[in-house]
Amino acid sequence: MPDRLVLLGSKGGPALRPGGPWPSSSLLEIGGRTIVVDCGLGVTRGLVDAGISLKALDLIFITHLHSDHVLELGPLIHTAWTAGLATPANVFGPAGIGHYWRRFCQAMEFDIEIRIVDEGRPDIRELVSIDEFGEGQVVEQGGLKVTALRADHPPVTDCFALRFDHGGQSVVFSADTAFFPPLADFAEGADILVHEAMLEEGIERLVARTGNGARLKEHLLASHSFAEEAGRIACNAGVKRLVLNHLIPADDPDIGEADWIAAARKTWAGDLTIARDGLVVEFRE
Repeated sequence: MPDRLVLLGSKGGPALRPGGPWPSSSLLEIGGRTIVVDCGLGVTRGLVDAGISLKALDLIFITHLHSDHVLELGPLIHTAWTAGLATPANVFGPAGIGHYWRRFCQAMEFDIEIRIVDEGRPDIRELVSIDEFGEGQVVEQGGLKVTALRADHPPVTDCFALRFDHGGQSVVFSADTAFFPPLADFAEGADILVHEAMLEEGIERLVARTGNGARLKEHLLASHSFAEEAGRIACNAGVKRLVLNHLIPADDPDIGEADWIAAARKTWAGDLTIARDGLVVEFRE
């Protein structure tokens, strides 16, 4: 299987609308490892549709604890368990991820206990290892090196960009962040930079739909990046490809791929991909 990135869920924010895309989750297959980055709603279905056997769940990374990045972590692991997961799944996340997992298992205690007795399954609580990380090296094993950089996503302080390096190839996920110049150094020379993106012309319509417009707009402007800012990071980092993801808004009928491209092209002239659910990004030779 060649190395690939699959954008399972491409929208920013937790809301679902008819016919719209799913929240944040990505699949990275690199150096023989199957890596899930973020577990927004829809991640389990997305992995299955991408041809992944849930029994082979391997490494899971959570960038931060906003619901559109972590809501389906427990259900993903539980579903993999019911599908026959028998080898340890390794979850890496910021402080608090262990609390989430313990409380999920408590909420599902009836089902877990009865399946262990009735179906002879191993204890799911012993199959999952949880590692809470901060800035710096997260893990290094089998040639895979993962490092983290604290992003700028107020009011969340523990939100981390992640860099995956293996065999001379590298992929960087910005996580949710306002324009953050240090990210360019972190992503220097990466094959792929997956960076969140926002379009100014869509924000007013988006906040009008949600009902808490002024507060939401304030958050978006303080905590997220415009597409042209993502392009500036990519340019300063000298990456080979920029992927705009976690799109805000992702389901505005008046905004199409051409609008995202035009915004990014103000600052970025290189290879460019606009995310959509299920899109496969191959590594360039």
